[in-house]
Amino acid sequence: MSAVTSGYELPLLLFGGFRALIDRLHEELARQGHVDARPAHGFALQAIGTTGVTAAELGRRLGVSKQAAGKTVDRLVRLGYVERAASEVDGRAKVVRLTSFGVDLLARSAAIFDELRAEWVATLGIERVDSLESALRAVVPPGLRVDSFGWFGAD
Repeated sequence: MSAVTSGYELPLLLFGGFRALIDRLHEELARQGHVDARPAHGFALQAIGTTGVTAAELGRRLGVSKQAAGKTVDRLVRLGYVERAASEVDGRAKVVRLTSFGVDLLARSAAIFDELRAEWVATLGIERVDSLESALRAVVPPGLRVDSFGWFGAD
């Protein structure tokens, strides 16, 4: 039994759900000591990953220019989430790597997302949440797309 809605409502509801989760995540991260963490930082830290990247590669992964990626790295360095280091492969290149504070942010984020999902389960029931996730997996292309950072026009 479905109400008839306009097509534009689906992306707005999906974005609203995403925004609600991200806002709650950052409220909790602030309580846990990550007061300066912003949603764009999460995209960047995911793109950097556990092995580190060059600024040029980070720009490609985020869908932004090398210069914009460099500004993001500068910000993340100032906040203590990443560090620049010499590449072990190419001594001329600099690699951006997560610091222990950056790893802590990602670990706390994962735990908080588990808690937020549990809240949705408490509200909607496990069957509805499982069904929602299954339906989204059927229509969303596989793979993590961190280039949404650039897609939203963030620098």
